[in-house]
Amino acid sequence: MLTIDILFPVLNEHLRLERGIRRTVDYLIGNRHKLSRHAAFTLTIVDNGSDDDTPDIAGRLVKEYESLDDYIKVRFIRLEERGVGIAFRAGVEKSTGDIVGYMDIDLSTDIRYIKKMIHIFEKREDIVYINASRFSRKSDVAGRKWYRKITSKGLLILLKGILGMKSTDAICGFTFVRRPQAEHLVRECSNDNGWFYMIEFLLRAERDGMKIYDMPVKWTEDYDTTVNIPKTIKNYLKNILRLKKEFIKEDSLKFRYHIG
Repeated sequence: MLTIDILFPVLNEHLRLERGIRRTVDYLIGNRHKLSRHAAFTLTIVDNGSDDDTPDIAGRLVKEYESLDDYIKVRFIRLEERGVGIAFRAGVEKSTGDIVGYMDIDLSTDIRYIKKMIHIFEKREDIVYINASRFSRKSDVAGRKWYRKITSKGLLILLKGILGMKSTDAICGFTFVRRPQAEHLVRECSNDNGWFYMIEFLLRAERDGMKIYDMPVKWTEDYDTTVNIPKTIKNYLKNILRLKKEFIKEDSLKFRYHIG
């Protein structure tokens, strides 16, 4: 049986936190007859610096669900620094599961892919990383805003052209990794606190030769998103250039080691 830690990084998510956790718990309970023989779950809310009532909602949910048995546990981690990167790192470092990953609290990726994720990890021991993709030819994407399509496609072009990314999507909001490999990648990655951390996490997995399953998914746009598009684009461009320099330096050191 696999133990799976699902991380939910949240920042000022008082409008979506309760709905997202309840939907996830309801799905896991409703499908227990299909899943309980194969997995047990810990849902970890990782709050990174919220200044609204998100921590209060998280605490209430933990208390409400503490009577559940070992099939599902809900826990809460509070961080004072903001950023998905720091939230994900903290979640991995505190994980004890066989598999650790994160889902966006808006559940834009259809929650039913949890079952497929478990099946893949069980049947394919060679696969250590599952990366959901909105841009696979087999994916079903609904409600995507035109300007977000442009920014996402532009990001992919840059990642593939400058950093050699092989996967068809970088940050779909549904990523799961076997814990030993996840811990290794955390040690390798920079300390970037933002969304780009998850991109670097994927790129380093590719460079390390990890077997990655690029999983087509059904994905629906959440119109209550809190992402600041201009700020995010600026951050991506800065970090792409930073990572390119790091990769060149690392490759140079490897070359010197091999010929030395």
